[in-house]
Amino acid sequence: MVVGAQKSSILSANSSSFTFREACYAAANAAEAKKSLGTLVLDVRKVTALADFFIICGASSQAQTRAIVNNIEATLEAMGYQPLTVEGKAESRWILLDYGPIIIHVLQERERTFYNLEKFWNHALIVDKASWSDS
Repeated sequence: MVVGAQKSSILSANSSSFTFREACYAAANAAEAKKSLGTLVLDVRKVTALADFFIICGASSQAQTRAIVNNIEATLEAMGYQPLTVEGKAESRWILLDYGPIIIHVLQERERTFYNLEKFWNHALIVDKASWSDS
């Protein structure tokens, strides 16, 4: 499968000393630091080959969406991670950050309600906020 091959090559090519779980949790906390709405971390390893983790979070405006994304990108860059692709940044209504094993969705609330990604991925394991949240 092409997706699995791509994912494993990203894992071996990354020289960061941080695990993808740590990077995922740091990204979720970076979103929370910019007051994201309803940040959700999903462990999708058992339900898809697309990624290991999804982060879904909401924003109330385009400015907040951009602020959340910028903070996530800065946080992960400091950990040695670069996105493979970024989609939707110009419109800032639904921005997708693809880091290979970590896929991050930052949506304005209207889009989040309409697309309801949480329902679509309801068979994934929701990571308890106490596990990833900075105190």
